[in-house]
Amino acid sequence: MAKKVMITYALWAMGGPLGLHHIYLRRDSHALLWILTLGGFGFGWLREFFRIPSYVSEANHKADGGRIRRPPASPTSVGLIRFTGQVCVGIYFGWVALISLSSLRFFYFLVLPLSIGAGVHLVSSVGQQTSDLQKTLVTCIITSSIFYGSTLSPLPISLAASVTAAQHSTFKPLQPPGYPPEPLGPRLYRLSFGLLAFSAPLGYCVFHNTTATLYYISDCIAALLDFFWFFPWLKGVLEFFLLLPYRILCSLTGGGFYEDSWKKMLEILLNEYGKKEKEALKILSLPEESSPEEITRSYRELAKVWHPDHNPERQTEAQQMFIQIQEAYELLLHRHKPQRRR
Repeated sequence: MAKKVMITYALWAMGGPLGLHHIYLRRDSHALLWILTLGGFGFGWLREFFRIPSYVSEANHKADGGRIRRPPASPTSVGLIRFTGQVCVGIYFGWVALISLSSLRFFYFLVLPLSIGAGVHLVSSVGQQTSDLQKTLVTCIITSSIFYGSTLSPLPISLAASVTAAQHSTFKPLQPPGYPPEPLGPRLYRLSFGLLAFSAPLGYCVFHNTTATLYYISDCIAALLDFFWFFPWLKGVLEFFLLLPYRILCSLTGGGFYEDSWKKMLEILLNEYGKKEKEALKILSLPEESSPEEITRSYRELAKVWHPDHNPERQTEAQQMFIQIQEAYELLLHRHKPQRRR
């Protein structure tokens, strides 16, 4: 059954950022990319307004068993937009992995490069093209070992992977004429599995470890801003775009824009203590609203009281208590780290 341009435009308008029109046109790789990035962060979805007729023509040509005319496969066949998309999605996948999976063993050796490589390969597989997944992942693993432990490591890893994917870009094999199209059910199953694999770790981290997630997000933003300290104008542009979503929200709701709004929001979100932090407050005999100065003062007083050298008659008890006081102090101090930086 031939695909209709008007139906494709309707699906693009109603659920374009969720890839509905790509599912309709059997462009499953493109659909999964749009689902995970909300339409290529919005820019790709808008750009497709002018490309939908060619997408429909390509889908109908495949359905009729015709052979699509292709240029010679070469590394130069990867355009600037596709290459930029590979880099951006690779960084995006890497930051999602850093936020949700950084506690895993061998994270920087395996988990992070595999996540970035998957993002780069997903973009390289959109449409008629694809790339060598094995070589892309090997490049990611090698680059990750060079930038081991760096907060900004997704950037060089994604760049290296995108270059490798571009160098080994090729075209997907054509289906033989008369080959029956795959039913919708298995296609949706694969898309759902991809969405679940991407969102499950992130969802667990957001709902069960909110404080740590906010810590890492604030650290990433701070590291990114500090990276551009030698270009003040570029740092100002980056800060503007970071605050742009809030400004848009205020313009839609009629609210006013205040410079410290994001800071106040972060303080409210971080105001809820976790179980470990409550135990730390109990050890230091502090209320929840204690300031960093009060935490330090209480730590110093208790450290003097429970220092093993001051308790020769109960060395074991004093040593255990001293360690607990030290761990509680470090935990609470890390909680106030973003506030101290501001």
